[in-house]
Amino acid sequence: MLGRRVIERWCLLAHPNTKFDVVHFVLLGSVMESEFVAWLRQRVPPHPLVPLGIGDDAAQIALSSGSCIVTSDMLMEGVDFRLRECEPRQIGRKALAVNLSDLAAMAAKPVAAIISVAVPSRMPITFLKLMYEGLLDLGSEFDVALAGGDTNSWKHPLAISVTAIGEPTGGGLVTRSGAQVGDAILVTGEFGGSILGRHLEFRPRVAEAIYLHRQYEIHAAMDVSDGLSLDLSRLANQSGCGAIVNSLCVPISDDAHRLAAEENFAMSALEHALRDGEDFELILAVSQDTAERILADGSLGVRITRIGEFVSDLGLWQQSESGDKQPLTPRGYEH
Repeated sequence: MLGRRVIERWCLLAHPNTKFDVVHFVLLGSVMESEFVAWLRQRVPPHPLVPLGIGDDAAQIALSSGSCIVTSDMLMEGVDFRLRECEPRQIGRKALAVNLSDLAAMAAKPVAAIISVAVPSRMPITFLKLMYEGLLDLGSEFDVALAGGDTNSWKHPLAISVTAIGEPTGGGLVTRSGAQVGDAILVTGEFGGSILGRHLEFRPRVAEAIYLHRQYEIHAAMDVSDGLSLDLSRLANQSGCGAIVNSLCVPISDDAHRLAAEENFAMSALEHALRDGEDFELILAVSQDTAERILADGSLGVRITRIGEFVSDLGLWQQSESGDKQPLTPRGYEH
């Protein structure tokens, strides 16, 4: 996720004589992506082997011995990373980590991964080996078997696609569609400014998600890849409700404050936290009572914050310092 300035630069390079409203450009991408996903969900027929398919963080595939959870993400040079700004190991690590984050959102245990890469034809094999070392290190940390894949070369930038396979844990799957009116909105970690480096080094919340799912009743969950406000709006929409965010409660990272200062407050730190994306933290929907118990649980080892609640009024809302409720436009990174 490259952020506003990179989108502006791309627009100027692609269309030097055209003025772009970047926010409009991003929101237009949101409409296109949402329309395409909606069309695809209608176009792909139901299948008895896929009880949960397009539209969540991962898909469920029913097998004779049970079911497995499958998710896939493709990372591309110039979109998800820049070669001049990161190490090969970081690219490999991130490629697997984003998939593990999807499995975490469903409280699934990672089992195996399949990796396919399209490598620039002049890229040295040492780079490829180091990139796979990053994959192997993270795979070993989470006990994920690297089960195979494919390698090709071409005359274009590096692309790496990982398909991760997981299995449901004790209480079954957690999806995006179970939030209830009155539920608290909990989030792990902090948000904003991931472009300064955290998007390459984040830790997937796999252990935390499995622990929470075993100990508490989680109604819905989602990982934040495209932006806190945008992904929260998606979860609320799939659950058939709205969400109100208390702006004073959003946990803002130090990097978000740094970006806001560097840009002379073109965007506030709060706006970065709500929009930037690639935080790969979790949004959780739980009852208010459960929220109190989770917040009092000292064994998690990660910051948990209540930032609002799910409401009957559809859409996304923001509660200001004065207590007023105002519409909050969901914004974030769009594909």
